[in-house]
Amino acid sequence: MDCWRETEGKLVHDPLYIKAAAAAAAAAAVASVLSEKMTAMTKKHCISFPGPIIVGAGPSGLAVAACLKEKGIPSLIIERFNCIASLWQLKTYDRLHLHLPKQFCELPLMPFPSSFPTYPTKQQFLQYLQDYADHFCITPVFNEAVETAEFDTGLGLWRVRTTSAEYRCPWLIVATGENADAVMPHINGMGQFKGQILHTSAYKSGDAFSGKKVLVVGCGNSGMEVSLDLYNYNARPSVVVRDAVHVLPREILGSSTFGLSMWLLKWLPMRMVDQLLLLASRFMLGDTSRLGLERPQLGPLELKAKSGKTPVLDVGTLARIRSGDIKVCPGIKRLTRHGADFMDGSSEEFDAIILATGYKSNVPSWLKEKDFFSDKDGLPRKPFPNGWKGEKGLYTVGFTKKGILGASMDARRIADDIDKCWKSQGQEQ
Repeated sequence: MDCWRETEGKLVHDPLYIKAAAAAAAAAAVASVLSEKMTAMTKKHCISFPGPIIVGAGPSGLAVAACLKEKGIPSLIIERFNCIASLWQLKTYDRLHLHLPKQFCELPLMPFPSSFPTYPTKQQFLQYLQDYADHFCITPVFNEAVETAEFDTGLGLWRVRTTSAEYRCPWLIVATGENADAVMPHINGMGQFKGQILHTSAYKSGDAFSGKKVLVVGCGNSGMEVSLDLYNYNARPSVVVRDAVHVLPREILGSSTFGLSMWLLKWLPMRMVDQLLLLASRFMLGDTSRLGLERPQLGPLELKAKSGKTPVLDVGTLARIRSGDIKVCPGIKRLTRHGADFMDGSSEEFDAIILATGYKSNVPSWLKEKDFFSDKDGLPRKPFPNGWKGEKGLYTVGFTKKGILGASMDARRIADDIDKCWKSQGQEQ
């Protein structure tokens, strides 16, 4: 009997035992909530959760859940769709690859498989995310759309109301991201156009547009890549370029342009790095203004830092523009029954229009908090790196305008911060 007591006493102070016990407690907490959720489906009662609730099961939500799990803190992800990474699974085109090398797109605590190429495909990235969720035993509650979330000062807890239940928790992590909902622009005459109009969120491949004249509205990375995809399926694409845009080669001298930029920024000021990037781009791609692609006054990195506008990394579209296979059009004045009138006075007929007009945050529609998030764009008012923490246990991940790399940095910060509170609460108890 004394031997057992001695063993138990040693285990209590064994860090591996403590970590395993914490992980078991976290799993039990999630299992308990899932059980309560099944009951709440019929009764819609309150479900209390001891750890953070994360809204959104995309890469950002998975990243912060894994960082919390690694510290033994239970978390629960609520997701409005029926899968993880719903944007990637349901709203992206088939030929999509990561635009940046895989080492800049890894989530915390788990690298990509070494067998993956430098720029993983959509399918490979989704497999990585599923393996990530499985590895950290992350089990989101799916098909649960958040209607409202607000802090209850009387309870000292966050109240998260969904379509079937109300959750209460001490910490709320907003992980719905910058790209929650598609941006559908208003263009004069949209109701008159007789052809098909769709957003890139509904576009899968150019197969359905073979032989058709298609107008792509938007010249970001998605618009340029969709234009190339349409050409590869024997469509006749045109792309609307309304504003100035930076087009850079995806690689310079065998190295990724992004990776090279990050390395140069360690030694040189941003404007000097911009000058080097533009010089290399001019040498490799030529004068893009001759193709109807004027460059902004600010350099690509400075523009990204100030406005969040990402430069286009060319994957072959520019060569097709140069050859005339993809036509560049100015801004649209109005749509007609069978095409479009442009700002330069020209007109052209089209069979279909694809809107590569991006996405936006939907946080203001459900989060009842006005100080931390902006009503205008749904992003944190404080810029990176200070936009990850609000008041009263509110956190945000995936709103850095720096992609998965920025989200991973915030996920670690959030887990470290909550861990301090979690440990202090444990000591008080």
